Parts: sequence; structure tokens; C-alpha cells
Amino acid sequence: MNKWMTIMLAGVVPFAFGEGLLEYSAPMDQSEWRLASDTPLECRLEHTIPGYGQGAFVSRSGKKVNMDFELAPYRQNVRQQSVTLRAIPPLWRPGQAEQGISTIRFYAQFDGLVDGQAAWTMLSDLERGFYPSFLFKDWYHRGQSVRVSLSSVGFPSRYQAFLSCLNNLLPYTFEDIAFSVLNYESNSDRLTPYSQRRLEQIAEYVKADPTIDLILLDAYTDSYGGSWPNQQLSDKRAASLKAFFTQQGVPAERLQVAGHGEKQHIASNETEVGRQTNRRVVISMEKFLPPI
Repeated sequence: MNKWMTIMLAGVVPFAFGEGLLEYSAPMDQSEWRLASDTPLECRLEHTIPGYGQGAFVSRSGKKVNMDFELAPYRQNVRQQSVTLRAIPPLWRPGQAEQGISTIRFYAQFDGLVDGQAAWTMLSDLERGFYPSFLFKDWYHRGQSVRVSLSSVGFPSRYQAFLSCLNNLLPYTFEDIAFSVLNYESNSDRLTPYSQRRLEQIAEYVKADPTIDLILLDAYTDSYGGSWPNQQLSDKRAASLKAFFTQQGVPAERLQVAGHGEKQHIASNETEVGRQTNRRVVISMEKFLPPI
């Protein structure tokens, strides 16, 4: 076994660094990456940094491509300060030069955050075998220079699983579907084609998000056909949607339905466009309150 392999397995971080630099990084035999969340709503790839805390790459469902890296220390950041983020080659790749990634800020009592292109660059550097590293002055050690590094050991296989998760993220968020108005065909409980596709999107999100606590379904009609038949039609529309969500696995006690007949028009019934606007169901959702 060569000299550098002996050092790495002994738990010494695999870098040559200047005197007085305090280094936090997972030794080769302790470096682990975990796909902590793999759902259509969130992908989370975590890495423990012994003695310092935990890092995690996180991407969430939404219309825009997004990526964050969260650096969560065991001890809170005490002050706001500038932090240099660099890609550092390990000792087993001699001749490779360090590369700058970004300059960010740590804020008092918040985790460190790297977002957007810089976070994607960190992933790319890890894939190349580099160690993305944060360099700053540590308040807890009287301003001593500190380097907190992510180890690339064990990264490639978990990264492939992470990329697969990213490919399955839904292209919309809770805010996009939490309040939706769907429309019906005339004198029917059949949704228009556009509204049917929208309902399928809502169902896809509901199945993926167990924190949705309540779904309210309020169905309405236009004013054609008489008051009592319209009330029955709106009740039928609401009941049909309740059955749909129950089939998706939503407990019946989390569904509240109501048919309002031809009440509460939002458009004129004198035109076909207005009548179609009034033939609607309003779907609104609420989530569990986060624990205090």
C-alpha cells in the first residue's frame, strides 16, 4: 500500500494544505452519499462531513430547472461572512490545478446555501473527482482558516440515481394546483378535454404529496335547465370528483364536497362562453401546518 493510501485510510483528509488550516472532510473509508429523497416532488442527495455537519443537493418540482446545495453545520453560523468556493483535486490526481467556483455569503443563524449554476458546477466537479470546498474564517476557532470539503469518493453511483430522480420531478408545484377551476361540457358531469388533463395533473401531485390535508370540491352549473335539475347536476359533478379522488387514495374524510347549482355565477349566462365559464368546479387544497 502506498503512502497516500495509508494516510487516507487512516482518516487524514486527502489534501496537502497550508499550516494552520483546519480541514473538515470525510476520509476515504467513511465517504458516503445517500439519496435521502426520491419522489416526484423532491430529489435530495446527502453527504455527511465528519466533525462539521451535512451537505445536501436538493431539487424540487416546478416549472423551472432548479438546484440548491445546503451546507448545514452542527453549530450555527454566528455571523455574516464571505466564503470562497473552490474545486480542489485530491492527492491521487497530481498536477491538477484548483478551480474557482463562486464566492458566496454565509448568513448568521442560517445554513450555507449555493444555488443555480454554482450548485450544478459543484455536481460536475464531483463527477470529475474533484472536492468542492468552502474556505472561510471560523468564529468558533478564533478566526482560524477553515476548509469544509465534499468528498467525491462514492459519489458517481449515487449521482446516477439522483439524475434519474431529477428526470421524474413534476413540472409544477403545490402553488400551481392548490386552487384550480375546471369546466364541464353542457348538461353533463364530463369535464372539457383541457380540464380533464388538468385534473390528471392535480391527481398526480396529490398522490405524491402526503401532506395535503384537505381538498374542497365546489361544483356549479349555468342557469339553463331549471333550478332543481341544476342543483342535482352540481351534486352529481361534486360526487363524481369525490369518487375520483377516493380512487387516487385520498381518504374520504379529507374531502369536502358541495353542489351549489346555478348560484354564484361568475359570468353572464347570455352567451355560450359565459355559460361554459359558469359550468365549473373549484378545487382548493390545504396542507398540514408544519410542526412548531
